[in-house]
Amino acid sequence: MYKPLELFIGLRYTRAKRRNHFISFISLISMLGIMLGVVALIAVLSVMNGFHKEVRERILGMTSHATISSYQNNLTDWQEAMQLSTQNPHVVGQAPFIEAQTMLTNGQRVNGAILRGILPDYEPRVSEVGDHMLAGRLDQLVAGQFDIVLGRELAQLLGVGVGDKVTVVTPQIRVTPAGAMPRLKRFTVSGIFEVGMGEYDRGLALIHMEDAARLLKLGDGVTGVRLKLDDLYLAPEVSRELADQLPGVYRVSDWTFQHRNFFSALHTEKRMMSLILFLIVAVAAFNIVSTLVMVVTDKQSDIAILRTLGISPRSVMSIFVIQGATIGFIGTLLGIGGGILLSLNLESIVQGIERLFNVNFLDPNIYYISSLPSDLHWDDVGLISISAFLITLLATLYPAWRASRTQPAEALRYE
Repeated sequence: MYKPLELFIGLRYTRAKRRNHFISFISLISMLGIMLGVVALIAVLSVMNGFHKEVRERILGMTSHATISSYQNNLTDWQEAMQLSTQNPHVVGQAPFIEAQTMLTNGQRVNGAILRGILPDYEPRVSEVGDHMLAGRLDQLVAGQFDIVLGRELAQLLGVGVGDKVTVVTPQIRVTPAGAMPRLKRFTVSGIFEVGMGEYDRGLALIHMEDAARLLKLGDGVTGVRLKLDDLYLAPEVSRELADQLPGVYRVSDWTFQHRNFFSALHTEKRMMSLILFLIVAVAAFNIVSTLVMVVTDKQSDIAILRTLGISPRSVMSIFVIQGATIGFIGTLLGIGGGILLSLNLESIVQGIERLFNVNFLDPNIYYISSLPSDLHWDDVGLISISAFLITLLATLYPAWRASRTQPAEALRYE
């Protein structure tokens, strides 16, 4: 079978048992370095993707994909807004809500919290809080009974449980014979939830929407309407469409805007971690440079003979590029396989190590996410593979160029 001369010699140099075993050792180290760099990149990015997915799902399990509100902060015709939003095919759930910053007190214990008024029948359409109840149920919130559901940490800070009383203090002022006083109302704790996000477990309280409207004196108005979409990544597009369809009194926002700083920080962290880990591949690529420089020195007489037989400097350069690229390709290929296997089985591997050494890497008493999630993205694998191979390919250029500059007469003078 026909094989180009450059490819034949380059692969032969890669396979051959060299007289200088140190060169073979450095080649092996370079290959292993590239493999470890690619494995680390794929595994670490998969873990970061897993953490991002967990955090995103927990946030979006409590917040809405999109929200319709009013510029006057009191949406009175919310039924019309709900009806208009149903015309968009991506909207699969809607629920009105009332929200306000309040203080919750129990004796000497005081804690700030967001008070959210909900309709228990509508809330499961846009939120998963009903699936995370530790005590009680959302449907136990009945208008007029002034019951309240607290996050687990908020209940602990206030020292209350189901059946206890808490006082809600609103920022609104009422005039009494004793002077101006904030509006107060006693509520009975009817449930406790835990979603695994401190923002909600420590700072959110749920009551019936009619009780919230009465407490805040909103009449028939609400703060807004929360929407759930069939694809959360379409939220910006759907929000723009709804903003164009709805009258000018409505304002439409989505989760990417509400949590922009947080998710931007996550993406920045991922990019910086990728850059840092790519240094491992770069170090391995420097090993390829040193390997090929030593090979070129070792093969000076061979290069000189090839040049006297008529091979061109460009062909000599191609030989050593092929040799270095082979090392990089094999290292990258092994890294891809190892990285994929590690990422797909990372959670079980970590659990096995924890059982073997009786340790907890993520203590559930400290961290909200107590397992090590892994979410393998094939686009990350493709980008890492191409980038690692290109880095190794660039590392071959200088040694190969140096080989192509070999002068036959000088190389064979003392042979």
